[in-house]
This record gives sequence, structure tokens and C-alpha cells, in this order.
Amino acid sequence: MNDMGDSCYQLIKVRPLSSAVGAEISGVDLADCDDATFSEIHRAFLDHHVVFFRDQALSLESHKSFGRRFGTLNVHPQYVPLEGHPEILPIVKEADAEHNIGGVWHSDITFLERPALGSILYAIDVPAVGGDTLFANQELAFEGLSSGFQQLLNGLRAVHSDHTLSDRVEAEKRNMTRSTKLSEEAMCKPAVENPHPVVRTHPETGRKSLFVNRAFTVRFENMTVAESDPLLEFLYEQATRPEFTCRFHWEKGSVAIWDNRCVQHYALNDYHGQRRYMHRVTVNGDRPI
Repeated sequence: MNDMGDSCYQLIKVRPLSSAVGAEISGVDLADCDDATFSEIHRAFLDHHVVFFRDQALSLESHKSFGRRFGTLNVHPQYVPLEGHPEILPIVKEADAEHNIGGVWHSDITFLERPALGSILYAIDVPAVGGDTLFANQELAFEGLSSGFQQLLNGLRAVHSDHTLSDRVEAEKRNMTRSTKLSEEAMCKPAVENPHPVVRTHPETGRKSLFVNRAFTVRFENMTVAESDPLLEFLYEQATRPEFTCRFHWEKGSVAIWDNRCVQHYALNDYHGQRRYMHRVTVNGDRPI
């Protein structure tokens, strides 16, 4: 991550959350954002990998409109969308729910042939305490490996799959304990599998990052699960070392925009008995190289 301060921006203020990843941006109304301001937001997004905003007021349409500045919007292949707005996914945990979604280190929908570019998450109702989200810089995770290990990984591909849906009983159990529901249609489909490079080159910056995650990576291409697991476990630990992370505390009206191509995230489930409700739009990406 480049160390860019406020002097590099004319229309926004940028305050890094950590030296590894993440920055909070102020002086912006995302519902009324002109092209020049968006250009600076986009620059900060590429530089810090995840950017945060406070005190926003996004309608359903302004949320989608801002998301479309990054590209076309995804309709999630697994979860039930907001009624009448298929591009908006409600991220909700009711007070009586046991589990949340996103409660594991992951990058979004990497099982697709073209995984997400990124997501824009808007907080509507937040718990009094807890419910933070962690983010981890996958470029630093790759850079922290030895040159020999980097060379080894550069030649590998890994298979990503929505494999948890292949067990109907387990999928139905998840629906019983979580407020955001898997769709009936998704649970009736066979698992999707797509191989991607273990080391991904960012299409806009040219920087390299690790591109495996515990939620969706199942094995290396042309290897068994048993053969793959030891190395994958090492990479999962490397990917989420504390020094590569930042932590964001949500408030009503907060927004996070993360780059799914070089960041993993983890939604903490530490607010039992409280409600957390958010809307997310996700931007379609390209095929990893």
C-alpha cells in the first residue's frame, strides 16, 4: 500500500486506519458525488484497498447508482435479495439469530468464473457494541513470503467452489440459524467449481496478491484435498496475520467499499441478542490472471 496523505487529494480527506490496509474518507456525500470526487475516491480505493465513510444517507437507488460507478452490479448466486431490488443483498442478523454470514475470513464469491471486483456495504441498524469487520491486505500477505515460496505459488492454481451448498441438510441447518437466507434455487443446484491462480495480478495496479480463502478454496488444481490441505492451511494463516489487517467499527450510516481482488474480510459475530442490518451491492469483476 502506498503511503498517500491528504496532500494528494483536493476534494476529499483521507485518514489511514493502519499502515497495512484501510482508510477513512471524509468530506463526501456518496449520494451526490460528482465525477471529480469519485475519481479521488477511486484512487484512494486502489491505494488503501478498503475505504470507509461516516454519516451517509443512501437510498436504495443511490446505493445502486454509486455502485455502478465501479461497474455492473452482481445478483448474488446464493442468498435471497431484497424484494424488488435483486442487486441489493440484505446483510442481517436478527437479535434471536445464532450465526451471521461472513463469519470466516474470505473474499466474496470467488467460486464464480469472474469473482467480484468489490462490494459496497451500508449500515442501517447496528448493535450498541460489537459487530466490527476485519480486513486483510493480500498484497502484503504475498510480499511477506520468501522469493522461493513466491516462485512456487506463481505456478499454482486453486479450485474455488460453493461446496457448502452440495450438502442440502447442512444448507438448511444454516438457514435455521441465520437471518440472511440461502435461496431455495441455490440449494437445488450442483456446486460450482472454478480454478483461479493462487497468486493474482491486480488488473488496475499490476500488483500481486494471494488469492485463496478458507470459505471457498477447496484444493489445488490437479491435486487431492488431502494433498492440498497442509499448504492451504499455511496460506490461510499467512493471509490473515494481524499485522496485515485493520478493524472497522460500524455506526449507523457508515459505508465500507473493499477491493475483493486483493482483500479478505471477516464479520465478527460478537453481538448476540442485538440486531445488525445492512445493505450490500457487489460489483462484477473479471477473470483472475
